[in-house]
Amino acid sequence: MKLFKLATACALTLFMGQAALAAEQPIKIGFPIPLTGEIPKVGEGSKFAAEMLKEEINAKGGLKVGDKYYPLEFIYEDNESKPESAVNVTLKLIERDKVHAIVGPQSSRQAVPAGGVANDEEVPLITPWSTNPDATNGRPWVFRGAFLDPFQAPVAVDFASKQFKAKKAAVLFEVSNDYSKGLADNFKDAFEKTHGKGSVVAMESHGPKDQDFSAQLTKIIAAKPDFIFVPENYSFAALIVPQARDLGYKGPFMGSDAWGSAELFNLCGKDCVDQYFSTHYTAEGATGKTKEFIDKYKAKYGYVPDDVAALTWDSINIVLKAIQNGGKIDPDLKKQRTIIRDNMANLENFDGITGSMKFDANHDPIKCAVIVRVTDSGSFAFVESVCPK
Repeated sequence: MKLFKLATACALTLFMGQAALAAEQPIKIGFPIPLTGEIPKVGEGSKFAAEMLKEEINAKGGLKVGDKYYPLEFIYEDNESKPESAVNVTLKLIERDKVHAIVGPQSSRQAVPAGGVANDEEVPLITPWSTNPDATNGRPWVFRGAFLDPFQAPVAVDFASKQFKAKKAAVLFEVSNDYSKGLADNFKDAFEKTHGKGSVVAMESHGPKDQDFSAQLTKIIAAKPDFIFVPENYSFAALIVPQARDLGYKGPFMGSDAWGSAELFNLCGKDCVDQYFSTHYTAEGATGKTKEFIDKYKAKYGYVPDDVAALTWDSINIVLKAIQNGGKIDPDLKKQRTIIRDNMANLENFDGITGSMKFDANHDPIKCAVIVRVTDSGSFAFVESVCPK
């Protein structure tokens, strides 16, 4: 009988505990990410990482804030890889869904305009993958999980100068994409600062819907560069590299962090083997909690997570850490959003799976970049790490 009473008491306590957990209102995080359009794999990786983290935390009863547990509710909106759609779905998350904070958009092309909306509406937003300075510049409500293009461009210049013994470079970029154009301009400035004015012998651009780059590549090849810098999303890189080979170009390519998708090799094949790009992390040689994340993700979804998945994981944890540091959830949504923003701004250090980082006054992280090589199996082999001086 005593055993029965004890079991009954335990069951009652468990029930009351679950009821208490369920009584708390959820913490809502919005994700305006590209689930369709030109970079759907970016949206997929972001959502997969977010769902994995949410399931882990909710399985433990929710996020502990003070002495209470709050369930997490993640709301995903498709920005269709378009700037105008990113603005619309960000407004929807703020006004209709009443989210506490926003993680995304990922690409600078969507993050720059959407960041302006979040800043105007005074909602904390962190873009995990955007590297264009305009995403955060002059916006106290906007944060970033990735390094900046003014840092990434000199990294590419230094590596290409050393690896290819390059004195002349060519650039092909998308003119309407803030990320691609901004990085191309940063690269040109950095390369000519190192090798002299005119050392970028070709600076060609294309539109967002172009599929044929033969005109631009013909001009580039005629200029005889030592390598071609392609600051493009993986989908464009996978078209540009094979077309250049078809036109007879045999030299190397250097890419940027937007090449870092599991789809790159599937779309580009052998033409992208032994080409290099800068990125935020690499699965090869990972240890500790980074390896733990990679192993869990691969077991759940069947492939190695892209850098955008890892950056999304870190960015969500930055938001959750800021919420926990508040010690309680204010029922006034406007006040709670302010608490989150203030606590994110006061996070002086964050030890993430993409490395340790410090945040500057503009809410941009100071962190290292990684150079990787595309292998013949489609993996990204670690070459070297480059940290800010």
